[in-house]
Amino acid sequence: MTKRFKYSLLLVLALSGALVAFRYNDRYFEIQKNLDIFASLFKEVNMFYVDEVNPSTLMKTGIDAMLNSLDPYTNYIPEDEIEDYRTMTTGQYGGIGALVGSREGRTLIIMPYEGFPAFKSGLKIGDEILKINGVELRGKSSAQVSKMLKGQAGTKITLEVKSHGQFMSREVSMNRENVKIDNVRYYGMVSQDVGYVQLTDFTNGASREVKTAIEKLKTEGASKLILDLRGNPGGLLNEAVNIANLFINRDLDVVSTKGKISEWNKTYKALNQPLDIEIPVVVLINGRSASASEIVAGVIQDYDRGVLIGQKSFGKGLVQATRPLSYNSQLKVTTAKYYTPSGRCIQALDYSNRKEDGTVEKIADSLKTAYKTKVSGRTVYDGAGVDPDISLEAKKYASITNALRNKNILFDYANEYFLKNPTIKAAREFRLSEAEYQDFIKYVKGKQLDYTNQAVKALKELEAKAKEEKLNTGIEAQIKALEAKLMPNKDNDLLVHKEEVKAALESEIVARYYLEKGQTQASFNYDPDLQAALELFKNMDKYHKILKGK
Repeated sequence: MTKRFKYSLLLVLALSGALVAFRYNDRYFEIQKNLDIFASLFKEVNMFYVDEVNPSTLMKTGIDAMLNSLDPYTNYIPEDEIEDYRTMTTGQYGGIGALVGSREGRTLIIMPYEGFPAFKSGLKIGDEILKINGVELRGKSSAQVSKMLKGQAGTKITLEVKSHGQFMSREVSMNRENVKIDNVRYYGMVSQDVGYVQLTDFTNGASREVKTAIEKLKTEGASKLILDLRGNPGGLLNEAVNIANLFINRDLDVVSTKGKISEWNKTYKALNQPLDIEIPVVVLINGRSASASEIVAGVIQDYDRGVLIGQKSFGKGLVQATRPLSYNSQLKVTTAKYYTPSGRCIQALDYSNRKEDGTVEKIADSLKTAYKTKVSGRTVYDGAGVDPDISLEAKKYASITNALRNKNILFDYANEYFLKNPTIKAAREFRLSEAEYQDFIKYVKGKQLDYTNQAVKALKELEAKAKEEKLNTGIEAQIKALEAKLMPNKDNDLLVHKEEVKAALESEIVARYYLEKGQTQASFNYDPDLQAALELFKNMDKYHKILKGK
């Protein structure tokens, strides 16, 4: 028995013994009994299981399964994952400042971040990293490569790199730096008087970044504002409170939390002087806007402070806190639910009432409660995320577009285009010519591109069901004929979905010249949610009527 196992077992037994000091009511008796059972079981499995068992791995598997039965947000963080968790909550790490990914077994630069070592060393999108400090990367996972790239700021790292279109590799040396990923990835003017702020995270400093962006936009003539929270998974509660505070008066309620323990029952108020309580605001949300994003969106809606456009948000109304554990590990545990100023909790899934098979259902419509906004008394509902004031269909891409993206054909063609064209127009002005798109079609014809579409998938499922129920007799020919008509045709799809494919390709090409900010700018003309916001701002009567509930 290893020393580590002895210490782990002694810790569990000590905890069991400590519980004896509590009153022997049913709850504490059950806790003590089950801890004793768990410790005995853990010991027996490690002693007698037929194959060698790693105690740490086995324990983590058991802990993860136990916590997963509660909700997806209550997690055990062992010591060797603490750094990754810190990166997630702070947006900061020591490294080269580049998004790196795997493409068909090759480790490629996907996006260098401006101002950091990879960018300053001249690394480009599509560059292949062959070695890190002399270590071959072939066969290594993305997670392994990421750990090799990260390290203490100031330490030297040497990469062997081969650029796209080059046969010879080269060595590139640089010093790692503290890399802080901005919460505001982009801000700028999207029309003569409309400013745009894209907020992608709620790590430390998010509210400061949003405030700075809005102040600069106002000096550039912004008298209306679009705050883009689409795809933002949330983050720190205090940052959500401070961002909401930018738009509402001091001392107003922002969010309340209620938990089992009274210390988690709190009401967070706007503590600062607001930045601007008059500027018209549109908030863009979608099904991946969650947690802190939903707090900000909910506050804007509850105080009738702005109009929400897009799709229903994710519906995560749960608050997590971290608790220290032994051996430098931590527990991230759900401690409370949060409630917007109108009193609604937007949690969509009821984890406290799992079905017998372990699945979780959304809260039934019949159980949702109506609430009223604070100023106009508009009706809003709890229990299913935040509903936009102007609801739009989520953009769905054609099968051909998804296939071109997933097979990295757009990525590879953009690299070829970059080799042949040293410059292009500004990101918002760049458009592929008809001749260039025809060149892309020729490029695709030389590539293996197998894909299917939802109609064919549905037909095959129907055919399988018919066979299962013996209903397919005499209709096989009709099914085959229909399948032939529905089967994707690469050449035809490239023409039918030309505008969509062109937009995706232009975005990929623009990234080679203007990186992430350029991609954001290039998306504006093809973004239906953004266009809807701009149209609303052209009709301020409609904007005010929405806020008044008319």
